[in-house]
Amino acid sequence: MEPKYKRVLLKISGEALAGETRTGINEDMTNKVAREIKQLIDLGVEVAIVVGGGNFWRGRSSKDMNRETADYIGMLATVMNSLALQDALLAQNVPARVQTSIEMRKIAEPYIWRRALKELGRGEVVIFGGGIGESHFSTDTAAALRAVNIGADMILLAKNIDAVYSDDPKTNPDAVKYTELTMKEVIDRDLKVMDLTAATICMENNMRIQVFGLAEENSMVRAVCGENIGTLIK
Repeated sequence: MEPKYKRVLLKISGEALAGETRTGINEDMTNKVAREIKQLIDLGVEVAIVVGGGNFWRGRSSKDMNRETADYIGMLATVMNSLALQDALLAQNVPARVQTSIEMRKIAEPYIWRRALKELGRGEVVIFGGGIGESHFSTDTAAALRAVNIGADMILLAKNIDAVYSDDPKTNPDAVKYTELTMKEVIDRDLKVMDLTAATICMENNMRIQVFGLAEENSMVRAVCGENIGTLIK
């Protein structure tokens, strides 16, 4: 298989990483992700990752907590997932670094743009933890911003459903599955692929997005090699 893209940013939702357990870290799913990333590295693809934290904490669900505090707890949740992914990758003999937007020198490097580019260029996976380090911004926004920062060819948006639908397919059997969309259509139809800030960043920078189900076999490799999987947004 020949990769269609040289450098990608993989955005994984925390819920997808939790697998069937829905909360916490599912080691089987984490190891599956690591094995597929190894396949991408072996194909010569440069891989950066942004992972959500919804398997541990969803700040917007908190009714009484200060928004800033809730968001910072969410950032810490993304770092926990980042470290778990790093460990799984290292177990596959894939060199991996965690860079965080909030300094945590005992466990990760601080985010430095040029360092990230250097590490990607020598075949290391770079995992960006902590979102963008500011409250009121989601990990979707972090993924869009980091993808633009590193000059990624595409965002691979791995979710716990297999594509973008007109409605929730779990509750609406008549929901329409989309194979291709423009970012303007995503915004105009309020399809909630990602938040408006992230969608705007992608639209303004012509960033392509491939949405697919993380649980599907070899989904990342198939997406990077140009197979018609999930939903392509451009």
